[in-house]
Amino acid sequence: MKKTKTEINKESMFMVTIQRLAKNKLAVAGLIIIVLMVLAAVFAPIIAPYGYEEQDLYNTLQGPSLEHLFGTDDLGRDIFSRIIYGGRNSLSIGLISVFFSALSGIALGAAAGYYGGKIDMIIMRVLDVLQAMPAILLAIAISATLGPGFTNCIIALCISQIPGFARMSRASCLNVQGMEFIEAASSINAKDFRIIFKHVLPNAISPIFVQATMSVATAILTSASLSFIGLGVQPPQAEWGAMLSAGRNYIRGYSHIVMFPGMTIVLAVLSLNMLGDGLRDALDPRLKN
Repeated sequence: MKKTKTEINKESMFMVTIQRLAKNKLAVAGLIIIVLMVLAAVFAPIIAPYGYEEQDLYNTLQGPSLEHLFGTDDLGRDIFSRIIYGGRNSLSIGLISVFFSALSGIALGAAAGYYGGKIDMIIMRVLDVLQAMPAILLAIAISATLGPGFTNCIIALCISQIPGFARMSRASCLNVQGMEFIEAASSINAKDFRIIFKHVLPNAISPIFVQATMSVATAILTSASLSFIGLGVQPPQAEWGAMLSAGRNYIRGYSHIVMFPGMTIVLAVLSLNMLGDGLRDALDPRLKN
């Protein structure tokens, strides 16, 4: 079966994007690091030498060694194992919260940008109210209201990130709103749902995709902040921010307790930001190689 010209063009653009991304060494490095972190989290029971709850009260506050690569905490738990298991919570919170906030924000922004008028005004004014409060404070307020925990942390992060995706989606939709292919679809009486999701969003998805990558990094950092103040994942579950909180009282004498979780957060956020920058450059049609 022969491919249509549109399908060939889409494949060509996809390959051009991949080639541009592959030329960006920092973006490739960020992608490799994130993939390794995800794989380590998925196969944590195989990779981690100890369980995240496993205590050894005879070897508390031990420094890095061959037996414990990153040392042990105040309860004798292996820090390396807890970081690997903690990746399950930290990465899951970041990915899941961004996924649902992106879906909600894209739907709201597309509706506002496509229909305009009162619908646009109502949606954007509600989002203005949400954005009047800094995202971290809004997440803290929601988590404090719902209570600590994995699920509530995801809900808090999801709600706090919806306005950003909605505004990006609305702006992108407005850019393609008056183009010929949109008018052609309207002239043949195509349904609004089909026009928005078949014609408008696919041509406005590049900046949204880049923002989603950056938002995962922000979500990981925010979830660590919530866990640090006791509003995120609760002990004995392993989570990078919670590990920082548990080890802050030992930072002077046993700095390894907070150094390794902190370095892991920095590495994850930095890698996602490098990948996001690379995607932005690769998806920019104005760049020519």
